[in-house]
Amino acid sequence: MKLTLHEYESIDGVELSDAQAHKLQVAAGNALTVGIGSAEGTRVLRAHEYVGALVVDDLHILIRPKIKPDNLFLMLEVGLPPQAWRSEVFEYETSSDLLRSIIAFFARTTETVVARGLLRSYQEMEERLVALRGRIDMQAQFKAVGVKTPVACRFDEFTSDVFENRYLRAAVRLSLRVPGVLPEDRQRLMRLLAGFEGVADVPVRADDLNSVVFTRLNQHYEPALRLAHLLLAHLTLMDQQGETGASSFLLDMNDLFERFVEHRLGRALRGRLEVAGQLGTHLAFGQQVWMKPDLRFQRLGTDVFVGDIKYKLTADARGRSSDYYQLLAYTTALELPEGVLIYALVDGGRPERSVKVKHAGKTLHTFAIDLTGGVDDADNAIEELADWIWARSFQQIGLS
Repeated sequence: MKLTLHEYESIDGVELSDAQAHKLQVAAGNALTVGIGSAEGTRVLRAHEYVGALVVDDLHILIRPKIKPDNLFLMLEVGLPPQAWRSEVFEYETSSDLLRSIIAFFARTTETVVARGLLRSYQEMEERLVALRGRIDMQAQFKAVGVKTPVACRFDEFTSDVFENRYLRAAVRLSLRVPGVLPEDRQRLMRLLAGFEGVADVPVRADDLNSVVFTRLNQHYEPALRLAHLLLAHLTLMDQQGETGASSFLLDMNDLFERFVEHRLGRALRGRLEVAGQLGTHLAFGQQVWMKPDLRFQRLGTDVFVGDIKYKLTADARGRSSDYYQLLAYTTALELPEGVLIYALVDGGRPERSVKVKHAGKTLHTFAIDLTGGVDDADNAIEELADWIWARSFQQIGLS
C-alpha cells in the first residue's frame, strides 16, 4: 500500500494491525503520529514538519513538502546551480519519492566528480618492510628484540585512501542497501563502489564532514559530499526480520529552512556583517535563563541586530504570539531596540510587518521568504532581507 500526504496533513481510515502501527511509529519517530482512526480497526496518520519517505513492510508512506520541489532542492544547499538538479526535480514531481531522487542526484554528482580522478593526498604511513623506505621509525624499531628485520619504516604515501573518499564510499554503500532505486542509478552506484576499491571501508559519522576544510584542492568534491551528508544523516535502514523491514529518509523542514536562511544571509552580508547562528546568551543576571537566538548579526564582535527563524505560520498567516515573546526576550537580553522574525511564506498571506511593544521600547519586525514561487524569487527575497538588515543595523547605531 502506498500513501502520499503533505507535511502537517492527516489521513484517516488507514487499515493497519497493531504490530504494523507500532513498527510504523518506531520508524517514524517525531515525523508522524499514528493514532486511532474514526472507524474500527483503522488508524489516522498525522504528518508533522518532516518530509521524505517511510517504508514499513508493504506500507510505503511519502510525505511531501508544501513548497515547490525546486525550492526544496534549493534549500538542500549542496553548492550546485539549479540547472544541475532539474532532472531530479522532475523525477520527484512524478514519483513523489524524495529518497529515490536524492540517491539519483548523489550518484550522478559523485560520478561526475570522480571522473576527474579520485582525490589524493600524502598520508604518513607506518609499516615494517624488508627494504628501507622513507625513514626508520627508531622507537618502533628498538622495541623489537632479536634480528632487526623487517625494518620499521615511516614514510609518506600519495594515496586515495583519504577522508573525503571514505565518506563518499560509505554513502554509496548505504545507498545500495535501499530498495526501489532505479536500475540505472544502482549501476552507477556499483561502478562508483568499484572505483573506490583502494579506499578503506570504515564507519563514518555524518557530522564528521564538519571537520573538512574546503580548499582549491578538494572544492570540486563539496557538492557530492553535501549530498552524501544528507543520506548519512537522514537515511535509517532498520534490520530486517524475516521478510519484513523498515526504513526512513526524513528531512526536518524547520531545520532545513533555518540552515538555508542562515547560510544565504551569511553569504549576502559577507564583508558587511558577521552572521552567527545559534550563538547563546543569558536573559537574566548571574548567567541565568540560557537562550540561543537563531541569528545574531554582529559588527566587529558587537551585536547590532537579532533574528529568529520560523518555518510554519499559523493558519491565518499571522505570526504566533509565542514567536513575538521569544524575539522580545532576545532583544532584551542583547540590549537591542529591534529584531526580526523570518518566516517561510507557504500558505499565502503575510504576517504583520512590525509591532511596537508597549512599555518596552522594542520594535519587532517580520519578514517572509516566498517559497511558493521560483528559486529566483527565494534568492531575491534573501538579498532584500540582507540589505534591509544592513540598513536597520546602521540606523540603530545612528549612522543612517
